[in-house]
Amino acid sequence: MTKAYDQLADRTSHLVAEGAYFFLAKAQQIEAKGREIIHLEIGQPDFQTFANIGMAGIRAITTGQTRYTPPAGIPPLREAIAKYTGERIGMTFSADQVTVGPGAKPLLFFPMMALLEPGDEVIYPDPGFPSYRAIIKIMGAKPVPIPLKEEKEFSFDMDEFMKKINPRTRLVIVNSPSNPTGGIIPAQDLETIANAAIKNDCWVLSDEIYTRLSYTKEPVKSIMTFPGMAERTILMDGFSKTYAMTGWRLGYAVMPKQLADTVGLLLTHSVGCTATFTQIAGIEALEGPQEQVETVRQVFHKRRDVIVKGLNDIPGITCQMPQGAFYVFPNIKHFGRTSDDLANYLLQEAGVCVLPGTSFGKMGEGYLRLCYANSIEAIEKALEKMKDALSKL
Repeated sequence: MTKAYDQLADRTSHLVAEGAYFFLAKAQQIEAKGREIIHLEIGQPDFQTFANIGMAGIRAITTGQTRYTPPAGIPPLREAIAKYTGERIGMTFSADQVTVGPGAKPLLFFPMMALLEPGDEVIYPDPGFPSYRAIIKIMGAKPVPIPLKEEKEFSFDMDEFMKKINPRTRLVIVNSPSNPTGGIIPAQDLETIANAAIKNDCWVLSDEIYTRLSYTKEPVKSIMTFPGMAERTILMDGFSKTYAMTGWRLGYAVMPKQLADTVGLLLTHSVGCTATFTQIAGIEALEGPQEQVETVRQVFHKRRDVIVKGLNDIPGITCQMPQGAFYVFPNIKHFGRTSDDLANYLLQEAGVCVLPGTSFGKMGEGYLRLCYANSIEAIEKALEKMKDALSKL
């Protein structure tokens, strides 16, 4: 007899857990037996939410700001986001172009739901954030991965991109700075992507969640700023990485008003709305002092330099200097093992939890992802343990 749970919809059959949570669970099982594990797998800041932001949220709760809000976000936050984003990239936006969600992932999910029909093609980076491919397939669209090339500092393989984009392409996803590589897409590549999107009349979803965590002299350029792109770009961002607000669940996207209205309706009939006190904390994040953002960025910058040097000092590993985010993506092909094998070996042998590059797509084979949102002392200890363990191979 067929069980009810044997009849789940095909659209969910491809879904798997994110690699970070899978390896975290394995590490916690080992820790439960009393062994120390150094965690370099989970991509979240190790800082507390900035005090002024936390207090704004607390005040909102204690003054009764705990009721339903408009699904697309409270007007003061949408206005603050429009102003902040406009100043950051040098454009002008109105509040009705802004949609707020409980985390940034809904602002990946719902714009794709609004735009994609079954069979549409979606170009996305590989290796890349695993939710891109998962959401594309949920929508019944066709995922079209474009390799990020190490020799191009993990920007798109533009030859491959130009071969793959075509009139069936409905959406192109870009992520700069990137998870998992920390790479930043050069302006000339962004311009090529923009021109191709216009030529093929497709949309671009620009994931800019790490844009404030860059280590380049010039600010990270947004593809939305190129001529003709404002009317076909969804700029997605959030508060988790910049303001250490991962658990607050607060994200947003800026897009043409007509699409924003539709995404607002999808929010209405799914999550309803984002917590009021979380949104009030978001206003304080954007309008309050920004010095701590810069302080944290400088701390990450120092950690990046330490971990890249340490990895390159390990025989068999080579590691590029990432330009943004808080990840490194070292090449471990010398060892002749799969990324998954080596990540498991380092967890068991060294007590260091890292992620296989294949957690982010097939093109991640031969790499590991390490998150340096940890203290320099912990990073240096992890590097020593890794060096000792890998010397045995």
